[in-house]
Amino acid sequence: MDRAKQGDVRGSITAGADFLQLDVGEAPPGGRAAWLAGRLRAAIADGRVPVGARLPASRVLAVELGVSRGVVTEAYQRLTEDGHVVGRGRAGTVVVATPAAVVHRAPAPRRPPEVFADRPDTTVFDALRTAPAELDLTPGVPDLAAFPRAAWLRAERAVLHRLAPADFGYGDPSGTPALRFAVATWLARNRGIRVDPAEVVVVAGVSQALGLLAQLLHADGVSTVAVEDPGSLGVRQHLNNWRLDTPPVAVDAQGLRVDELAAGGAPAVMLTPAHQFPTGVVLDGDRRRALLRWAERGGLVIEDDYDAEHRYDRPPVPALRGMLPDRVCYTGSVSKLLAPALRIGWVLVPPRLHADLVAVKRMADLGNAALPQLVLAELMASGALERHLRLLRHRHVRRRDAMIRAVRAHLPGAVVHGAAAGLHLLVTLPGDLDDTALAAAALRRGVKVQPLSWHAQRPQPPGLVLGYAANPPHHIERALATLGAARQTLP
Repeated sequence: MDRAKQGDVRGSITAGADFLQLDVGEAPPGGRAAWLAGRLRAAIADGRVPVGARLPASRVLAVELGVSRGVVTEAYQRLTEDGHVVGRGRAGTVVVATPAAVVHRAPAPRRPPEVFADRPDTTVFDALRTAPAELDLTPGVPDLAAFPRAAWLRAERAVLHRLAPADFGYGDPSGTPALRFAVATWLARNRGIRVDPAEVVVVAGVSQALGLLAQLLHADGVSTVAVEDPGSLGVRQHLNNWRLDTPPVAVDAQGLRVDELAAGGAPAVMLTPAHQFPTGVVLDGDRRRALLRWAERGGLVIEDDYDAEHRYDRPPVPALRGMLPDRVCYTGSVSKLLAPALRIGWVLVPPRLHADLVAVKRMADLGNAALPQLVLAELMASGALERHLRLLRHRHVRRRDAMIRAVRAHLPGAVVHGAAAGLHLLVTLPGDLDDTALAAAALRRGVKVQPLSWHAQRPQPPGLVLGYAANPPHHIERALATLGAARQTLP
């Protein structure tokens, strides 16, 4: 065999009767696709089929097993839904992620997790993240198994190939020119924001953006930033950490109550107008115009565009920044689009604040790591990020629909909010149920959720904030069945 053929064999998995020693006779009647998916999933988990390997062509494997091609296609589709494999056209079906280890626990009663013992403090998200659980419906977690590893590696190789030695030195604290240009182009194409790349400041996610903005506000004599209620507990904690008061402003079906904001007298407000967290409502036209009038009279708007790219059943909503750049600070990131671990985001401020923003960014860290910025810029410029977004949208719709069906089946009387966009649903529950007690009961049974009361400063109906992006439909069904059982145990 010549070397070219040898290399081709090593780069893929040889199809045939020896592949994983599969014996279709082991499959239960009517369950061949599920059996095959399970065998493949186990092989990926234990390393027999490593990340980067190609599965046999569906036609070839079907012939070897003596089954219809549809059985193999359905098994591959299940692995795709789980985020373990990706179809790459002529390149075949490629393994991209290993299954997470599932820890099976005895159903014996356990002491209630401390994470829900008291009013949440600044450690509560770390406590929930590290709490053991089989199924995680934490909101805001993207499909990490879908991270485009192959595209990232290609972009990284392209970047490293053309980098000069000087590019590894200290750079502009505002970010690399390539990423600032790519972000400006992305915002113009996807968010209706026309901005010069020189106005973009690259940050380590929205959390750092808030810290930088807080320093600018304090320097300007501002110590109060109104926030949505209900609204993100994490955002409120970040602002409070920077010694900013966060009075609540009610949110209703049209979004932030601008009349309440004006009556409260706060000089600044932070909000999520494109997809309000956690309710999912969109700030409607009348409220937008009222908010812009409030800003023109001297108010400052901080716009968190945390998941605006993820929309399904409604037209795009333009960013406020595109309408009033002189009064709107805009923040965004790739945490919900790619992965929070990248710690890459961006912030735009009114022109009068830009030099001060760059100055505090310089003193904070001399700028973000350059190589990840350049790789992300390559992904944006090549179109790979938009292709990834299109893939995610189709997957998210299936998972969202599965969650809605499961809520109806297992939480009778519950009302679903915010289904047209985003990565989570808000589910409000009838009666005077204690949503924190329900979240604690769910965690004891191996399911992580967040209660609505965590994200509210004033009384709200009981509810749960449920993330669906990171879970395949069958996991979502199991999690909601567990939630339904947990609910039955509460008074």
